Amino acid sequence: MKRKDYDAHLDLLQRELVAMQNWLRHSGARVVVLFEGRDAAGKGGVIGSISRVLNPRSCRVVALPKPSEREATQWYFQRYIGALPAAGEMVLFDRSWYNRAGVEKVMGYCTQAQYQQFLQQVPVFEKLLADDGVLLLKYWLSVDQVEQEQRFAERAADPLKRWKLSPVDLQSRPKYSEYGEARDAMLRASHTKYAPWTLVDFNDQRNGRLNLIRHLLDNLPITQVPDNAPQLEELTAPLHKERFKGGLKPIKDKFSGK
Repeated sequence: MKRKDYDAHLDLLQRELVAMQNWLRHSGARVVVLFEGRDAAGKGGVIGSISRVLNPRSCRVVALPKPSEREATQWYFQRYIGALPAAGEMVLFDRSWYNRAGVEKVMGYCTQAQYQQFLQQVPVFEKLLADDGVLLLKYWLSVDQVEQEQRFAERAADPLKRWKLSPVDLQSRPKYSEYGEARDAMLRASHTKYAPWTLVDFNDQRNGRLNLIRHLLDNLPITQVPDNAPQLEELTAPLHKERFKGGLKPIKDKFSGK
């Protein structure tokens, strides 16, 4: 898809996202969206496309770091509970509690007993969320290994993207098949009627983003609510330039050519 066409489609979808947030605020709904998938699949890009146009006071992106020593002794789901939304809020999880079924399982960061306990508890945990009225959407972003390797190489070569390539990513590269097996086991254990998984092809990131956002909007019970645009009355007093007292001045503009 050409950039011009992509931008045109994305603009329309982002307008719908703004309308969705207006509905969210009026309805008091609580929405949780989980973004899981292969390393370098494009989770950050699609999350940015969604959150960029929304009010951050009611749309939060959550990307939790490695658990602290104290958190590691808590019930596994405990640190995620504090990030769940209140009325009128949407939370976008850039990876979520499913870390235990993916990277922790494959890389040996949890025990087999902890892994099995997670697979047993996660449907119950998500049923509690659904029963309390939380709207939960779960997305798995898929990408072929050839495409994944190309993206890794691009990140390694670009100083602005190098931070995206973590030591765990590098260690995980030979384990593509193992991650696939862990994913399939995760889907079998946690794909339920009240919290189903949706698989999205992200070999083409532009198409993947558009398809995911379209699906997200189509699967929320959005209703039209009034969008009262503010009316700005014309100022009758003269308009002033910005001035600073005490000799303070803004830095010199080096890029406008003035």
